[in-house]
Amino acid sequence: MLKKLFQSFRSPLRRTQHIRSTPEVLNSGQHSLQKAQFSRYAVNIVERLQNAGYQAYLVGGCVRDMLLNITPKDFDVATSATPEQIRAEFRNARIIGRRFKLVHIHFGREIIEVATFRANHPQNDEDEDSNQSSRNESGRILRDNVYGTLEEDAQRRDFTINALYYDPVSERILDYANGVHDIRNRLIRLIGDPKQRYQEDPVRMLRAVRFAAKLDFGIEKHSALPIRELAPMLREIPSARLFEEVLKLFLSGNAADTFEMLVDLQLFDPLFPASAEALEHNPTYTHTLISEALINTDLRIKQNKPVTPAFLFAALLWPALPARVLRLQDRGMPPIPAMQEAAHELIAEQCQRIAIPKRFTMPIREIWDMQERLPRRSGKRADLLLENPRFRAGYDFLLLRESAGEQTDGLGEWWTDYQDANDSERREMIRELSGKDDGTSGPRKRRRSSGAKRKRAGVPSASDE
Repeated sequence: MLKKLFQSFRSPLRRTQHIRSTPEVLNSGQHSLQKAQFSRYAVNIVERLQNAGYQAYLVGGCVRDMLLNITPKDFDVATSATPEQIRAEFRNARIIGRRFKLVHIHFGREIIEVATFRANHPQNDEDEDSNQSSRNESGRILRDNVYGTLEEDAQRRDFTINALYYDPVSERILDYANGVHDIRNRLIRLIGDPKQRYQEDPVRMLRAVRFAAKLDFGIEKHSALPIRELAPMLREIPSARLFEEVLKLFLSGNAADTFEMLVDLQLFDPLFPASAEALEHNPTYTHTLISEALINTDLRIKQNKPVTPAFLFAALLWPALPARVLRLQDRGMPPIPAMQEAAHELIAEQCQRIAIPKRFTMPIREIWDMQERLPRRSGKRADLLLENPRFRAGYDFLLLRESAGEQTDGLGEWWTDYQDANDSERREMIRELSGKDDGTSGPRKRRRSSGAKRKRAGVPSASDE
């Protein structure tokens, strides 16, 4: 269990304290926020809406992050104006969404998201207008366009730390859910009944993990308790939406901690079922490889280096691949076709859960395919591989596999030296392979005695793992 999860078992406040009709008001002398810290475009929107007679506030993550001295990635506005009224005020506004109707106001490359105050859904089906709100049989909200008051909007937000409203005109913070208290105590706490809130939108379980990892907060006891039971509900979420959520989880600079929490709370299984099975059957190798990949991803993000989702998904799914490849080989399929067929099957299954776009699935398959080709270095093969546009990603992936404990007979070191060598040195390295097994012969060409296991360079057997 992570320290973050154990932090959550502090004695929580009574949940009734988080449902209130009047906010705690923090004046400018009671908090550190200043109008100039926020996006001038977002402030301008708030001021224009207020001048037009509407209520409007900066809300949610930007207020939370500013209180924590974190630079927000975006600035959101909440208002009493409807989307149509907002669009009437701003020529550069565009209404988006059906499940949750919003307005995007464009200022060059910066987009400010403006949401109308929402209210809780009617409890009785008879009172529910399907054009505004609807739920499925498990309680998941399918449409959420029930507009309400500021007080109702605060109550229906997900976490207390996101129910903070900042008025840049008066420089006051309105706190309806003791969010400032939870920020000071570094706790992620759901507003309302946790089980019901997760049933309304199971993605809130992933958001709880993401915020805990990003902010180094604990998840409050009652908010954490239903997660393991309700984790399978993530299978009901559209695969396209889960792709976006997974990118947020693993490309925010805290992927390694996020992975540990997902596994601990049993949220990894509904996202990556094949990899979760590999984690159960081969825990040391699978955990090490995925963790190493995510640690490297976090480091690259901190260094402002590019990160490709293709490499990330290739690492997350790889532990489930070797056993499938070996099964196909045992049926008589040659190594490279076996790799290609197993990769196709695994990615197709994964896309049922998380809709990975083709622009990423193709590079994933090429990175994996390179793992079968890298051991084949004789003749001109090594030079042709160096010219392959996927060589670098394939080489990096080979090093990742080795760091997880796979035995490749020094293949990674050989390729490291080959890249640094001059032409004559490269020719000598190739000649030295002629008397050795360079991955093009050996285990694949030997006749197997009855019951012998086939081992291939580039794909670990059970013993390698």
